[in-house]
Amino acid sequence: MTGVPRGGAASGGASVPSPCTDVCRIDPRTGWCEGCLRTLDEIAGWGGLDDAGKRAVWKRLPLRRQALADARDAPEERR
Repeated sequence: MTGVPRGGAASGGASVPSPCTDVCRIDPRTGWCEGCLRTLDEIAGWGGLDDAGKRAVWKRLPLRRQALADARDAPEERR
């Protein structure tokens, strides 16, 4: 999923889904899960977040994905 999920219990839709992809490894360089790009705090707190909080996490993920792509595409001497 690339966008922020819509809906939620308050709007009559389903609850905001977890971004988990079942690839659960934390990258020590970024502190992000290699699968879903969440931090350990975001993963641990997911169940306690309301839908607005979950959507806020989803909103950060594309920025992280882009940061990883930018780092991957950067010339070696800049890393």
